[in-house]
Amino acid sequence: MEALSIYAGPKARETIEREGISADTFSAVLGASGGPKWFVLYGLDKVLFSEFMDKRTQPVDIIGSSIGAFRSACFTQQDTKAAIERLADKYSNTVYSERPSVQEITSKGVALLDYMMGDTGVDNVLNQQIKRLHIVVAKSRGLAAKERKWQQGTALGLAAARNAIGRSKLQKSFTRVVFSNTNTLLDFDEQIALQTEHVPLSASNTLMALMATGSIPMVIQGVPDIPGAGRGMYRDGGIIDYHFDIKLNTPGLVLYPHFAKTPIPGWFDKGLKRRQCHPSSYDNVVMLVPSDEFIASLPYQKIPDRKDFSKMSPEQRIPYWHKVMAESERLAQAFVEWVGSSNPSKNVQAIRLQR
Repeated sequence: MEALSIYAGPKARETIEREGISADTFSAVLGASGGPKWFVLYGLDKVLFSEFMDKRTQPVDIIGSSIGAFRSACFTQQDTKAAIERLADKYSNTVYSERPSVQEITSKGVALLDYMMGDTGVDNVLNQQIKRLHIVVAKSRGLAAKERKWQQGTALGLAAARNAIGRSKLQKSFTRVVFSNTNTLLDFDEQIALQTEHVPLSASNTLMALMATGSIPMVIQGVPDIPGAGRGMYRDGGIIDYHFDIKLNTPGLVLYPHFAKTPIPGWFDKGLKRRQCHPSSYDNVVMLVPSDEFIASLPYQKIPDRKDFSKMSPEQRIPYWHKVMAESERLAQAFVEWVGSSNPSKNVQAIRLQR
């Protein structure tokens, strides 16, 4: 059984056929939203920078929303493997009360980030020269900026309706904000251009930006008035960029470890089967995805997801998640074998954009 499926856009496939694979092949790394779905990539993440991308001498842009941003922040640490392990340990072992309040979930989210980043994590982020971190956050407008559930519920319903009409109308409810630890702005194009603001990361806003990008509406409190970004309420970056529908203008290829073989543009697009990412967004992308056979071999024949918190007891959920994390080491081994193979283009498939 092949544990890892490798998908690539046309430009990426041509590059691999012509040049093979090395750390210098990739000049950007993407991290998707998806909460506990990330656990299936845990083993892969541990080797990604500690054994592969850290060999780069040229800058690499690391872009993420929500859990993808948490992982991206780990990748900028001096000891990336230890940071990923801290994130996985704290997240997988989190236990909530039977009916947790927004305040309880928020406070445990803050504790997660504090543990993940440790005493030196923010300094590591800010003192990078090679690893350029970009945290994607959604700035809320109107009722979406309010904290009462009925207001947020109304705002989300309106945003979903607007998005169903056209993705461009989503910006009536949310604005994309990209927090970066570099003066080099994230350069990208998109078929449907959405308003984007760029904000420098600093000692006073790094943890706040990370908290904001994971702040799921109606589940976790938003983060107000982030220093450097202006007044407003900041929420989950996956609202706009769930799996990303942007073409990164980067000299090399884009490496995208992902838990799904078909990317979805934004949070509200999950239920819109006709809404897909534009092919140009994935022309230079290489996706590393758990194979269908690998997923079928996992407990419950699925990868973890946020519903596990409510559908499983901690006694059932935690061992299940730990088992998936242990099995994910097979993806890491498959990746190492792929990059070291004499013909890495052999098993590369075309990226799937149809659902």
